[in-house]
Amino acid sequence: MIHYIIRRLLYALPLLIGVNILTFVLFFVVNSPDDMARMQLGQKHVTVQAVDNWKKQRGYDLPLLWNEAGQGLEAVTQTVFYQKSVGLFWFDFGISDSDKRNIGADIKQRMWPSLAVALPSLVLGLLVNITVALMMVLFRNSYLEFSGVVLCVILMSISSLFYIIGGQFLFGKLLRLVPISGYDGGFNAIKFVVLPVLIGVVSGIGSGARWYRTLFLEEVEKDYVRTARAKGLSETQTLFRHVVKNAMIPILTGVVVVLPLLFMGSLIMESFFSIPGLGSYTIDAISSQDFAIVRSMVFLGSVLYIFGLLLTDISYTLVDPRVRLS
Repeated sequence: MIHYIIRRLLYALPLLIGVNILTFVLFFVVNSPDDMARMQLGQKHVTVQAVDNWKKQRGYDLPLLWNEAGQGLEAVTQTVFYQKSVGLFWFDFGISDSDKRNIGADIKQRMWPSLAVALPSLVLGLLVNITVALMMVLFRNSYLEFSGVVLCVILMSISSLFYIIGGQFLFGKLLRLVPISGYDGGFNAIKFVVLPVLIGVVSGIGSGARWYRTLFLEEVEKDYVRTARAKGLSETQTLFRHVVKNAMIPILTGVVVVLPLLFMGSLIMESFFSIPGLGSYTIDAISSQDFAIVRSMVFLGSVLYIFGLLLTDISYTLVDPRVRLS
């Protein structure tokens, strides 16, 4: 397994380089360093000297990808791409273009509000989705299953924006049970994250329950389930003792892959509820054309996703002893 993990980590290196190159090219196809400087300076009549000073202070006064004036390796190293990229591989994210804040410190601070919303949403959502799916499988070929499928389709058809706006209006403004938006530290954070978590769970029931129902329906038709029934086990015992256990690999695939992405936060949810997490951090960076933050968040997201896929492969060996990593 050690050799497999090392090999996967080595494979990740060219992937991260490719993602970094693609992010850099896409960003600077749309924006030039001069455009970034004018937007950040925010003045109607920005002088050429002010633009040059802004670029020099933030390292954008070099050529983007190739320095024709450089000698030997300097042609590559004395460029914006190299200067801005090399630090990412040891997680030195540098400073933001807009206000020169330390990006690494911002990420450490903002990951906790994101986790406060994303982690309960994942755990509760998983429990609710599996429970609803098991109920539909337990009462399959009945009106209860048909009603459940129809309800799931209806829930899937509604936009997530409707859940957010409707939840804020009903629970925040009309019933005044929770604040409409905002965030606070410590235990005070609970009253601010209850509504986003509830909306996250409800909005995911439609797609989640249907997916798990499909997994369980495939399992209940297999021979080992018939054997379990023939031995006298009830349908409920068969489902919980055998079906759920044998459906763990696809369930783990869906869960473990999204675990690292929990740190990245939800772009829409955090923006609507004014939660100072990494999702709203990324949205603000895109709006202000802060390339340093956008590049850092894309790179961090890629690292976490690769880590999640590796974690998924390792988890397979834990739930199914027949799986061998080689």
